[in-house]
Amino acid sequence: MNYRESLDYLYGLQRFGIKLGLENIRTLLERCGHPERGFGIIHVAGTNGKGSVSAALAAILQQAGFRTGLYTSPHLHSFTERIRVDGDAITEDEATRLTMLLRSLSEGIPATFFEFTTAMALLHFQRRRVDFAILEVGMGGRLDATNAVDPRLCVITPICFDHAEHLGDTLAAIAREKAGIIKEKIPVIVGRQEPEALEVLMEEARSRRSPLFLCGRDFSPVMGPDFGFRGMGLELSGLRPALLGAHQRENLSLALAAAVVLRRQGAVIPEAALREGIERVRWPGRLEWWKGRREILIDGAHNEGGARVLAAYLSSLPVAGVRWVAGIKGSRPVRDILGPLLPYVSALYCTRPPVEESVDPDLLAEEGAAAGISTETYETPEAALAAALRDRRNDEIVLVAGSLFLAAAAREFLQNQEMSSA
Repeated sequence: MNYRESLDYLYGLQRFGIKLGLENIRTLLERCGHPERGFGIIHVAGTNGKGSVSAALAAILQQAGFRTGLYTSPHLHSFTERIRVDGDAITEDEATRLTMLLRSLSEGIPATFFEFTTAMALLHFQRRRVDFAILEVGMGGRLDATNAVDPRLCVITPICFDHAEHLGDTLAAIAREKAGIIKEKIPVIVGRQEPEALEVLMEEARSRRSPLFLCGRDFSPVMGPDFGFRGMGLELSGLRPALLGAHQRENLSLALAAAVVLRRQGAVIPEAALREGIERVRWPGRLEWWKGRREILIDGAHNEGGARVLAAYLSSLPVAGVRWVAGIKGSRPVRDILGPLLPYVSALYCTRPPVEESVDPDLLAEEGAAAGISTETYETPEAALAAALRDRRNDEIVLVAGSLFLAAAAREFLQNQEMSSA
């Protein structure tokens, strides 16, 4: 089996669909010899910001000298991006070897793609002898494959409506699924929440006797031009975060609070590691100015919460117009994503993200036209982005948003354009 064949096998597991439950992963991990028991695990759930918090905490731990695993999803460009150790993605050869091993170990288990890759990540972390591994929940929490572990610490980022067909159609129901990662007497860091969600999280923490540290109560980011952190016995000022946006400062404060808890548990994390981790962390496709130039902004906003934080960022920009290349996955609520952003948009370039099911560009165009915005439709993200770039004036920006898959397509197109013109 080569790497291409291993990917074909992995993606073929998607025939089992999304299957929430822990029986398969627990059986698989038992057959693997429980690789998850050989290192400290930080488990991260929530709706938005999970990846940013996970990446920031990984950067902090790396700067402190710990070998650190990071498991996130989805990937932007390559499957290997999902599984990293000290920032380095798993090699194609190692992914192939682990696929072959797990294929034999999973005989008789109808493992889904995500269950299989979760086991792969944990085996890779064991083989690389990591000190800590940060696991990002795939969906929900209670029945997510990553919940078959015993973490040292849990983190729950802000919760909003997403995946209602699997998690529930009320904020309380969704929060209950996210709260399922909270373990008996294990500390939990919680981001700012709507009251309905917070009530559920606090109730679950009380019932589990889990210490809960809440953003805005026990710790908080210091906003303004001088970003800092205050709370839980730590005060930092003059931080220079690489991630942009007020919401990312909230996310970074969760990572810092998590580091404080790990310190209390005995991990040696100097202040310099806290600062350098915050300054070094990178998370492409999230408020990313392409090549640092203030011309093309790429963001993976794909739900109402993501659209609102992106809109808040757009409101702070001194630009004359925003040309939005928009494409949305088929299961997403169109108006919830478009609504917060359209007031800042001067022209809409509607397309499809490269996924099996996507919203018809004509539907996006209808919504844009109803808001009085100039709209055009395009069959591919590449065509839409090329048109937006061609139309852009010097005092305007091009925004690519609506799906992480769209963000990935835009990055690949821009990279190829630069390589061909070099």
